Amino acid sequence: MNKIWHKPFQQVGNAPPATGVDGTATVPGAGESDADLLDAYSRAVIRVVESAGPAVVSVAVEKNLQGRRGEQIGAGSGVIVAPEGYIMTNNHVVQGAGRIEVRMPDGTALPARLVGADAATDLAVLRADTENLPYASFGDSEALSVGQLAIAIGNPLGFDSTVSTGVLSALGRAFRSRDGRRIENIIQHTAPLNPGNSGGPLVDSRGRVIGINTAIIPMAQSICFSIPSNTATWVLPQLVADGRVRRGYLGIVGQSRPLPRSLVAALELTGRHAVEVVSISRASPAGRAGLRPGDLIIAINEIPIACIDDLHRFLATWPIAEPATLTLIRGGREITLPIIPAEAVASPVAG
Repeated sequence: MNKIWHKPFQQVGNAPPATGVDGTATVPGAGESDADLLDAYSRAVIRVVESAGPAVVSVAVEKNLQGRRGEQIGAGSGVIVAPEGYIMTNNHVVQGAGRIEVRMPDGTALPARLVGADAATDLAVLRADTENLPYASFGDSEALSVGQLAIAIGNPLGFDSTVSTGVLSALGRAFRSRDGRRIENIIQHTAPLNPGNSGGPLVDSRGRVIGINTAIIPMAQSICFSIPSNTATWVLPQLVADGRVRRGYLGIVGQSRPLPRSLVAALELTGRHAVEVVSISRASPAGRAGLRPGDLIIAINEIPIACIDDLHRFLATWPIAEPATLTLIRGGREITLPIIPAEAVASPVAG
């Protein structure tokens, strides 16, 4: 029978190995046993659940099918973000809802109404008909680090107030929302999610909401995604105030294309890609500004543009009806055109 040989513990200098009160060897200088560390981890998770858990609700949705009510029931999760009963969840959880009910961790059921939704970020806000509710606070998703603790609380498969833990495995991911727009800075984590977790919070070790859980990779293990909290805090006040997120648009259909090296050298360009204008709506800002099919957009307000997503990113934060300046290539020459973005009524995928 083969023997399994263990490499002896390597000491630093002549110091004896550190031990816990029960004599268990630990990492030198740490002063804690593995059991102590696990206890500390457990206490951290318990504190988070006690802090954020009361603000997590399950969301039951009665959806309309072919004009009839009660034909389909959807379920998800949500997190209370204000004591007046405002609840954030996913757009896909409540899309097409006829009746919405939220259930508190103590089992109390409350009717809720849809305040606003944004398909481009898969976020929605509900309001329950009550006040003085426990609520969670948002953290800063820009301050996150890969490897830090992440805790998901939600309603997977109908099991209320379920907790799962993991770590942040990647930051800055991107994927397409259901309306085709690119969602930036998506958080990837390993806290297991199942159907019904959608719309629930991802929280850090201090109980602060750092993301809204939104998606998983089917047939994969622990590849889960959350909308970052900074996106949620940008969307939230707009949904409460207007019921939607106002975004600008130019009125073009475009595609990314590489620029010829000779053109890059001749015009001393810093970028190697541009957005080629394929078509234009005449009654749009682009039509009024004089854009033409075949124009190559390389910048807007001196911000480099290499793809339609770059235009979306700019228009998401630029004030509607505020003049901007396009830099483009036409006929081998670099020119500028003033343009005034208008509000996108249906959040078109094109710029």
